[in-house]
Amino acid sequence: MKPKKPIETLILTIREQRVILAPDLADLYGVETRVLNQAVKRNVERFPEDFIFQLAAGEFSALKAAGKVSSDGRAALRSQIVILEPGRHAKYPPYAFTEHGAIMAATVLNSREAVAMSVFVVRAFMQMREQLAANAAILKQLAEIDKTLLAHDSSLRTIWTKLQPLLAPPPEPPRRRIGFNADDK
Repeated sequence: MKPKKPIETLILTIREQRVILAPDLADLYGVETRVLNQAVKRNVERFPEDFIFQLAAGEFSALKAAGKVSSDGRAALRSQIVILEPGRHAKYPPYAFTEHGAIMAATVLNSREAVAMSVFVVRAFMQMREQLAANAAILKQLAEIDKTLLAHDSSLRTIWTKLQPLLAPPPEPPRRRIGFNADDK
């Protein structure tokens, strides 16, 4: 079973953590958002603060204003807001599930579809983590190259200033005058 949307588009960075919002996770797992929320509340001991948190009203408003989520709490696809159910709006800010929270949600839902989709969710989080690590390595290499280029730039400037006098044409020697001069003795 494959997800309907690319999971990477549903993963947002909130509070310096990569998360999937409850409406999107419920869609992935094939249940209603309220069913997911009820399962979480029934098993609250399985969801510590680093697995799940509820967005603050300001965070939710900021995400909506930035076009990252629609009014019903679902993540928007890139810059285009997708409202799957017109006229439906979230009453409360949605829950945000970290990678571990999304896996735990699959276990408390205990449906075959949720367990199967959790594999895709885990892989999407892993792929994003690898991309971030690769980006960090690339940025480190670019910083080293920049530092090396600056050192070379200053060395080349020094060499250029020392070569300038050598490259200039030598001054012409004074010409010997030809002919008779009254001043000559």
